[in-house]
Amino acid sequence: MKLALFDQYKIGVIEKDLIFDISAITSVVGDYSAQHQMNWLITEYNSLRDQIEKIVRMNPGIPVGKVKIRAPLPKPGKIICAAVNYLEFGTKSSCPLDAFIKSSNSVIGNGDTIELPSIPATVFHHEAELALVIGKTAKNVRAANSMDYIFGYTNFIDVSARGFSPLGPGRVSFFMVKSSDTFGPMGPCILTADEIDNPNNLDIKLWNNGELRHDFNTSDMGNKIPELIEYCSSITTLEPGDVISTGTNHQG
Repeated sequence: MKLALFDQYKIGVIEKDLIFDISAITSVVGDYSAQHQMNWLITEYNSLRDQIEKIVRMNPGIPVGKVKIRAPLPKPGKIICAAVNYLEFGTKSSCPLDAFIKSSNSVIGNGDTIELPSIPATVFHHEAELALVIGKTAKNVRAANSMDYIFGYTNFIDVSARGFSPLGPGRVSFFMVKSSDTFGPMGPCILTADEIDNPNNLDIKLWNNGELRHDFNTSDMGNKIPELIEYCSSITTLEPGDVISTGTNHQG
């Protein structure tokens, strides 16, 4: 199932070229933020799925082209990005496990504009990545059990400012180069985990003005998704609606 936010941050289901408004289901949550309502839906999804499917069956839907698609998680509690997590530039063995926090204020949605900040970067990179959405609270999860904690997957672009050293030669400030507002395009939807047989064998492609800029497969990850969840949950508690972005292949 493809879950999305649209127009005034109503929750919907996308099927082919239609979106179905299911916000009546989340109305019981009250007048909370779209992120809060999506977190609730993620937590309660298994018990709500039949109701959601019934709404989709009984309603005509709205053409996707007639609505504004928003980021499916407009302000996640945490965005954890895997750092240098692909076998690239001749690397043949596993990469060291490392990650960083990216500001949730960086998130923008489908078709929104990335605004370049006034910093002395020489280039701004678009890093296309597979991101996973946490479905239930996770702490000290073992890799063998980690896939049970994934609710779904979404597209994520980890925009990065390059070509300058704010902390001096050889030192990198991930916060400055990664967390500017609008540096986290996400979406257009969350695809529930049951739709993906093997997330470590997916093609990732990104085009810019019709030019193919990224073309790689998630099988090139140095640390696979189970190891990432084990690592992240060993450091901090993961909550429903949190995002782990799995890194990019800079050569792809």
